Amino acid sequence: MGAIVVGYVPKPEGKAALQRAIDEARLRGLRLVVVNSNRGGRELTGEDNDSIEHLLDDVRHELEAAEVEHEVRHFVRGLEPAEDLISIAEEVAADLIVIGLRRRTPVGKLILGSNAQRILLDASCPVLAVKA
Repeated sequence: MGAIVVGYVPKPEGKAALQRAIDEARLRGLRLVVVNSNRGGRELTGEDNDSIEHLLDDVRHELEAAEVEHEVRHFVRGLEPAEDLISIAEEVAADLIVIGLRRRTPVGKLILGSNAQRILLDASCPVLAVKA
């Protein structure tokens, strides 16, 4: 059985990606792997982590209510979110990656890099990019 991997952040673009991924998982009869990746590493406090886990509990409840087979993975290891999404997609042999997009200026993309661009270019499966 294949899987859909979705990058989730508790922002409008993450919520839009999650909803579309739920719809795609239902449509295709696939398992959904939700990935929340934080660069924080050592800078992420225990309180921050607890807050994120609380938000991810809400995601788990939403997925259970949607009756979609799922797992939720939360990473805090200093990697770029694109690296985590691509590696998880390869690990689970994903049929699709779903990501949310936010509007950024060209200078913002140059200075900060673009996880979405990296995922679109480097993923070995199709990528669906969703606007909030």
